[in-house]
Amino acid sequence: METILALETSCDETAVAILRGHNGHSSLELLASEVASQIAEHEKYGGIVPEIASRNHLLHAPRLLDRTVRAAKVNLSEVDAFAATSGPGLASSLMIGASIAKGLAIGFGKPYLAINHLEGHLLSPFFGGADRDAQIKPNVSLIVSGGHTMLIRVHALSDYHLIGRTVDDAAGEAFDKVAKLLGLGYPGGPKIERRARDGDMRRFDLPRSMLDSENFSFSGLKTAVRYLLPKIVGRFYETPAEQRRPTQTPDKLDKRALNDLCASFQQAIIDVLVRKSIAAAQKYGVQLVTVSGGVSCNQELRRQLREGCGREGFEFRSAEPWLCTDNAAMIAYAALLRWQAGFKSRLTDEIDPNLKVA
Repeated sequence: METILALETSCDETAVAILRGHNGHSSLELLASEVASQIAEHEKYGGIVPEIASRNHLLHAPRLLDRTVRAAKVNLSEVDAFAATSGPGLASSLMIGASIAKGLAIGFGKPYLAINHLEGHLLSPFFGGADRDAQIKPNVSLIVSGGHTMLIRVHALSDYHLIGRTVDDAAGEAFDKVAKLLGLGYPGGPKIERRARDGDMRRFDLPRSMLDSENFSFSGLKTAVRYLLPKIVGRFYETPAEQRRPTQTPDKLDKRALNDLCASFQQAIIDVLVRKSIAAAQKYGVQLVTVSGGVSCNQELRRQLREGCGREGFEFRSAEPWLCTDNAAMIAYAALLRWQAGFKSRLTDEIDPNLKVA
């Protein structure tokens, strides 16, 4: 029996979790998991402000640590190893969680485990599965979030190969930027998804970039929406050369047009993600496709990816919605698997804001 306490402070969520494993990871018991969101603090700025994020981690982390330990009904001395996200992420935020975990490891004379945030996402579809798989199956993993969009070929634990990644904006970043253009606020993904439910995804023809590449690009899609907006509402200004160009002032759309544009934009992203994920599974000969990360909370993406995998004969597995956004349970799970495999970190190991998973 192994008990892991993990902290996650890579961006704007402060999270602490305690996970216990019995007889390998075929039996897991999540003793407690706490998350403090900072959405309200960053919403007025339209995105994450690193200094505000790190200050709030300092405020929330001690309280969450105390609450998690009490909820789990364990003593810190009973914890077998302390883990924290070491990257990728915001340097000033990563430092908070890593410093606390290292301090606890030193204080209680226990091992410290530095965990890759992306590996936490990548493994999360296997957390608490109905079939309680004893092994991480080979799969093609789609990680799609605010800061990352990538396809990873998973051979086994810690054996990963990068297939493709975004060359500009991540999918979640595109959702946030387009939501800002539409005046919907931050975070953009859930707001666009709600509007899209009542919209016509076929009304606006938006680009699907780099369909024949294993990499992703969403910057052009965002720009296409930017130049489409004034055409919808008919707002232009005349240049000296008598060319009609879109205004730079915010556009006001009627409810129907707004819903249709959200649906069309969302479908453009989903089409790319589904097509590339299935193509990668076919190319690399795996039987399983997994999806994780904050954007994978999108129910339409899940539905279409599941249906697409079913049509092509692939098994599909997604992380539970509560595991998709940043949390410490997935970090504890990755740490538990690595601990059982004999992995340990040095207390001198530094955080790495640009840490790669493959």
